[in-house]
Amino acid sequence: MDGIIDVHSHYVPNRWPDLTTEAGPNAPWLKVESESEAVIMVGTKEFRRIQADCWDAGRRLADMDADGVQAQVVSPTPAFFNYGRTGEQAAKISRIFNDLALDIVAPAPDRLIPFCQVPLQDTDAACRELERSVANGHRGVEIGNHVGDLDLDSEGVVTFLQHCASLNVPVFVHPWDMASSPRLDRWMAQWLTAMPAETHLSILALILGGVFDRIDDSLKICFAHGGGSFAFWLGRMENAWHGRNDIIGTSEFPPTHYLDRFSVDSVVFDERALRLLVDTLGADGVMVGSDYPYPLGERPVGDVVRKSAFLDDAAREQIARQNAERFLGIS
Repeated sequence: MDGIIDVHSHYVPNRWPDLTTEAGPNAPWLKVESESEAVIMVGTKEFRRIQADCWDAGRRLADMDADGVQAQVVSPTPAFFNYGRTGEQAAKISRIFNDLALDIVAPAPDRLIPFCQVPLQDTDAACRELERSVANGHRGVEIGNHVGDLDLDSEGVVTFLQHCASLNVPVFVHPWDMASSPRLDRWMAQWLTAMPAETHLSILALILGGVFDRIDDSLKICFAHGGGSFAFWLGRMENAWHGRNDIIGTSEFPPTHYLDRFSVDSVVFDERALRLLVDTLGADGVMVGSDYPYPLGERPVGDVVRKSAFLDDAAREQIARQNAERFLGIS
C-alpha cells in the first residue's frame, strides 16, 4: 500500500511576526526551546509542545518515506484560526500563516500539498483570502467546524462553501474551540469526547440545516477524525427525522440521502470503526488521514487501512490514494 496520500496533517512555522497588534495580549507566539523543540503559547498559557517535524520539510519527508506516504496535505493548526477576533485581525493573521506555509512546503511541492486558512467570521474577507492563497499555490482550505455559536449552516459559511465549490477548491473541516468544563478538563476529554461530538454536529448542520439542498453538489468537503461520532449515530438521526419530522424535518430528504455529499478521513485507529465508516459511506467516502505530527495521530500512517482484513485490494487502494486524488483534483 505504498503511494498513500494523507489528507490530514498539520504544520506550525518555527517563527512568525509579533501578532499583538492584530490579536492583543493573548496573541499566539512560539517559545523556542531548542533547534528542534518549541511550545505554542497563547498569551501566557501553554497550548502545545511541538517538535521540528511541524516545520522541517526534511523531517516530514523522512517520516513520509518510512510510512509509504507519497503525498501529504499540510493544513494549519486550528489554534491559529482566530475566529473570535475581528475579521480584519484574522485576515492579517491568515495571510501571515498562509505565506509561511508555502515556505514550509517549498522543498517538495510535488509531495507537500498546502491548505490555507481563512477569516471565516468575515465572508468577504474569507473569499478574498481563499482566492489570494489559491493563486499563490495553496490547493485547498481547512476550516473550523463552527464560528462562535454559528454552525456550518450559517449564511456566511454557506456563501463561503458555495465559493469553494465554484472555484473547485476542496474543503477540510477540523473541530476546534471545544467546550470546557471541569468534567471535560480531565483525561484529555475535550479531545476524546468533545472533538468527535463537534464534528458530528457540523455534519448535522450541513444536513439538517439544508445546506446540501442549497449548495452545488460539486462541493468537495471532508471531515476529520472519521467524521467524529456521526456514523455510529446515523440510525438515531434517521429515526428522529422520520419520527419527529415536525422538529428536524428541515432537510428535503432524510439524512441517509446525503451520504455521498461528503467524505471523512480514516483516523479512527480500529478496524471495527473503519468497517462502520466503509459500511456507512462506502469505500469511496473514506480517505487516509493521520493527524501528523501530533501525538494523537496515527503512525505508521494508514496503519488501520493497511491491516483491516475486511478490505479487498480495490477498496484499500481507493482509501489509500484514489479518493484523495479525486478530492485534490490530481487524477
